[in-house]
Amino acid sequence: MTGNKAVAYLGTGRVEIQEIDYPTLELRDGPGVNPANVGRQLPHAAILKNVATNICGSDQHMVRGRTTAPEGLVLGHEITGEVVEVGPGVEYIKVGDLCSVPFNISCGRCRNCKEGKTGICLNVNPDRPGSAYGYVDMGGWVGGQAQYVAVPYADWNLLKFPDKDRAMEKILDLTMLSDIFPTGYHGCVSAGVTTGSTVYIAGAGPVGLAAAASAFLLGAAVVIVGDLNADRLAQARTFGCETVDVSQGDPKDQIEQILGEPEVDCGVDAVGFEARGHGADAGSEQPARVLNSLMDLTRAGGALGIPGLYVTGDPGAPDDAAKVGSLSIRLGLGWAKSHAFYTGQTPVMKYNRQLMMAILHDRVQIAKAVNATPIPLEEAPQGYADFDKGAARKYVLDPHGMLAGVGG
Repeated sequence: MTGNKAVAYLGTGRVEIQEIDYPTLELRDGPGVNPANVGRQLPHAAILKNVATNICGSDQHMVRGRTTAPEGLVLGHEITGEVVEVGPGVEYIKVGDLCSVPFNISCGRCRNCKEGKTGICLNVNPDRPGSAYGYVDMGGWVGGQAQYVAVPYADWNLLKFPDKDRAMEKILDLTMLSDIFPTGYHGCVSAGVTTGSTVYIAGAGPVGLAAAASAFLLGAAVVIVGDLNADRLAQARTFGCETVDVSQGDPKDQIEQILGEPEVDCGVDAVGFEARGHGADAGSEQPARVLNSLMDLTRAGGALGIPGLYVTGDPGAPDDAAKVGSLSIRLGLGWAKSHAFYTGQTPVMKYNRQLMMAILHDRVQIAKAVNATPIPLEEAPQGYADFDKGAARKYVLDPHGMLAGVGG
């Protein structure tokens, strides 16, 4: 049996490459595994050799100590890999298939899955609806920042690429299908982005940049991205975005300079619960600032797509209410403006096949938009450190050295 190296969380600010068990068709006990899931049989699973597995901002929240993640948790929910083994209950996925893995783990059998709500599957997490690989309170499914990973309900969950060689040529784009591209796209769809829309996206990290690329794909007339990080704003401008530096003050004033009016049709929150203030308050953490700002600058009758992560447990929050996910949101303002709000995990399977086709047929260059940067698995700790410092990059881990020379 082959070995398996993986990225493990060891406490605030610390990750390490560790040797872990090679995956099997049974969910074993380990850090973060829900006791009710221990021993769960997986005849419907496939074992994947990971070709590309990405560092996500959601992982970074855990590494910063801003969740209740246990030490030793194997990280990683953005997975693209080659099938090397299938369980006896797998009918259609075959050894050798190159596939994208939605970060949502879903059974395909429950009411929510049958309604397309794969982000809140009822059968994979004993604690609450919804699950993901390598994430706190998500059932304890082993993370995919590793050489090998088990994917349950493989026939349902895996998106097979139709041509393996062609897929490898675009693997840096296709690896974004596991999370950030559908997540950014979902944020825009939820916000009502369509032909001719004006759009404001709060946050120029990878999800925000993916949302910006998605807004253009959906036909937006103007896409404005706001952030505190000059390098990330510069990255947004490389593919046609207007930008707002919120360290200079309220984004409404800068939006008015761009559009001639201080409002947009659609607002997207790609920041989440570690939001900071604007202008003179930019150095302080204000968890509700982005949501309140979006209500202020989105037109009456508009919608807010909120793919940014919000949690129910944040030990590092600035106040006791925020530690349990209770934020001072100006709901009255949103009510008065008849806003629609859309939150929660993105149902990746709702979008990933269509977005795969857009990539394969050159309708979008998502890897270039998010500045995809491959690094060896062994360099993951440095990748986390650089990402935490605000690097304008999307780090793609290369567990088997298969990404050298590939295009985006």
